[in-house]
Amino acid sequence: MIFYFSGTGNTRWAAQELARITGERLLSVADELQAGTCEYTLAANERIGFCFPVHGWQPPHIVRQFVRQLRLTPSLPTLHQHFTYVLCTCGDSTGLAVSMMAAELEAKGLSLHCCQSLIMPESYVCLPFMYTDPPERERAKKLQAADDLQRFAEVVVSRRVDYCELTLGLTPWFFSHVIGAYFNRFMITDRKFTVDSDVCTHCGRCSKVCPVGDIVFENGTPRWKGDNSCTCCLSCYHHCPVHAINYGRITRRRGQYYFK
Repeated sequence: MIFYFSGTGNTRWAAQELARITGERLLSVADELQAGTCEYTLAANERIGFCFPVHGWQPPHIVRQFVRQLRLTPSLPTLHQHFTYVLCTCGDSTGLAVSMMAAELEAKGLSLHCCQSLIMPESYVCLPFMYTDPPERERAKKLQAADDLQRFAEVVVSRRVDYCELTLGLTPWFFSHVIGAYFNRFMITDRKFTVDSDVCTHCGRCSKVCPVGDIVFENGTPRWKGDNSCTCCLSCYHHCPVHAINYGRITRRRGQYYFK
């Protein structure tokens, strides 16, 4: 069984590829939370995978919420005997996001047996030093990620324990526990999203691609609910075909990206 969360599609692609190679069930964390179905019965020796993008050098809030609500009925004597792995995607480094996720899993009785990070095209563009990758860099990242994912799939299929290939980056503790802590506490919000009403075509695509259903329409114009469900994945921003959606002023001159 593979649980995944994805905004702009990098992690969804990786999770779908893992599911195809391993033959495992694929479940969306966002969909499962909205449906209120966080209880599952494991098959004999079933592997358990968690796939997510790194948000501010930490696991996304929604993934942590899901794990904390997760209820698994083991087929083995104890949960920690089920082979468990993590695959995360990031623009350049993970910090200690996987270690944080491992602690969440340990609290549920799951032991993390192996992990992998995939460097994927950048999608977070809401800070002064963050931009989408140029086309050649985007292609190179995708090609390398495909190779890394294939190797990791072989690790998962063979149930190789203690395999860990992560791009932690420089000073990972500082980035995860200081910068990341600030980012995830104060910058994960939908309050700064705006719509240029004279540019918006009212196509509804932003609402359709929002993984948490945070966007509704009023008089044909998208509005964010402000109910703390937003993960700031920027899927709405990146999928807008006319660049009518922005996050404050900083994204007005930034590029767009989603996996395709």
